[in-house]
Amino acid sequence: MQRALDVFFSGLALIFLAPFLLPIAVILRFTGEGEIFYRQQRVGLGGEHFGLLKFATMLKNSPSIGSGTITVKGDPRILPFGHFLRKTKINELPQILNIFLGDMSVVGPRPMVPGTFEKYGESRHEIAKIRPGLTGVGSIIFRDEEDFLAAQDDAQAVYFDEIVPYKVKLELWYLEHASLVLYIKLIVLTAWVVLFPGSTLHKRWLSGIPPMPPSLAALAES
Repeated sequence: MQRALDVFFSGLALIFLAPFLLPIAVILRFTGEGEIFYRQQRVGLGGEHFGLLKFATMLKNSPSIGSGTITVKGDPRILPFGHFLRKTKINELPQILNIFLGDMSVVGPRPMVPGTFEKYGESRHEIAKIRPGLTGVGSIIFRDEEDFLAAQDDAQAVYFDEIVPYKVKLELWYLEHASLVLYIKLIVLTAWVVLFPGSTLHKRWLSGIPPMPPSLAALAES
């Protein structure tokens, strides 16, 4: 049922968003480094790798410089138009094609780059049993991840030592509670927090999720 909804929603989105996405593609072609799409290897269903699509927002060799695969607010590798695309999450929209082709679902664990996925430990085998998603519990909770990491003295350590272990718990919770109702609820929540970034609606709608570890909560409040 979820796969059928994925095809329906992604097909509909491709049709209706085409007039909006084409001008963005033209702007990217004639600005920055002239790249329209950025394809990055991510881990998908069954542990298989696939090319995740995004609008190009950073320098071509960005994974090899600066903070690597971790991006923070104000990252100097982000191109001028890329700041707008990332802030509005428009840079993620090409993944609608990934969903239509079956690489991803609308809702699911966020697909990780192979190196980060390895840090999920043995839990990665469970998480790989379902398609990764454009959005999900982790995406909603950490929707301001770039801003949060930018405020940390050691973003790499905070990400891998604090955020990744908590994301694993969130994704395992989703696997245990996955249902059509939760699928729809997470889509609605995603749209809501994009429109109202400061909203705390997710705390009421997702009240049963694992609590944030005290050490991470302290960093978030500091």
